[in-house]
Amino acid sequence: MAGVKTVILDAGHGGSDPGAVYMGRKEKDDALALTLAVGEQLTRDGIRVLYTRVNDVYDTPLEKAQMGNESGADYFVSIHRNAMPVPGSASGAQVLVYEDSGIPALMAENISRKLAEAGFKDLGIEERPGLIVLRRTKLPAVLVEAGFIDSEGDNEFFDRNFEAVARAIAEGIEETIRAQENERPEYYQVQVGAYRQREPAERLKEELAGKGLPAFLVYDDGLYKVRVGAFLNMDNGANMERMVRAMGYPTVLVKERAMGLS
Repeated sequence: MAGVKTVILDAGHGGSDPGAVYMGRKEKDDALALTLAVGEQLTRDGIRVLYTRVNDVYDTPLEKAQMGNESGADYFVSIHRNAMPVPGSASGAQVLVYEDSGIPALMAENISRKLAEAGFKDLGIEERPGLIVLRRTKLPAVLVEAGFIDSEGDNEFFDRNFEAVARAIAEGIEETIRAQENERPEYYQVQVGAYRQREPAERLKEELAGKGLPAFLVYDDGLYKVRVGAFLNMDNGANMERMVRAMGYPTVLVKERAMGLS
């Protein structure tokens, strides 16, 4: 994946708040175990992971939302187990969003589909604007309900397929990241030089900037590449290339999906 994305994972409840409880089984424990497993999978796949908690402590939903907002993360994923007033009356996985649109909707759809592929009954996506961790987060946020803790069948599936459930959530997150990367526009840039050492690249960049050109560096494939301009329109890029070449510099027009500025 281009660039390193950061996901902050929130294990639901914790400390004095056990969440749903069934036959001695506590939601806060299942949520933490699953959250850590999802984090391990994401980390192995090159994604930076932060957590609102990694042990049995309590923070309010608002404090968790604030942790997400202050973390610098790109996505917020809260992990829970579901429950019903009448134990055993429901089964399946569900993903909650503040509003079923935009990036949260895409992530919810991807996670929901992956959990269904793993074997959970698919209860789909539901808007829950009243949930603080969804309402008060300023970054794209979803809340995953990984089966019902008061369902014997869901608990058996959760325990027997624990790694597959964690992998499904992680893959849903990763699929969302990939989809966003693919939506980024392509830019045309004029490359003037490429160096193994940064110093000569910096000198060339400063020389070009001194002539009024919008020069910058890109570090890629072990090389410091000196480029000028970034244009959505190829003709504009070609015009810049001709101008730079007329100034006596060797040039090549390159196409990038995202600019790597330094």
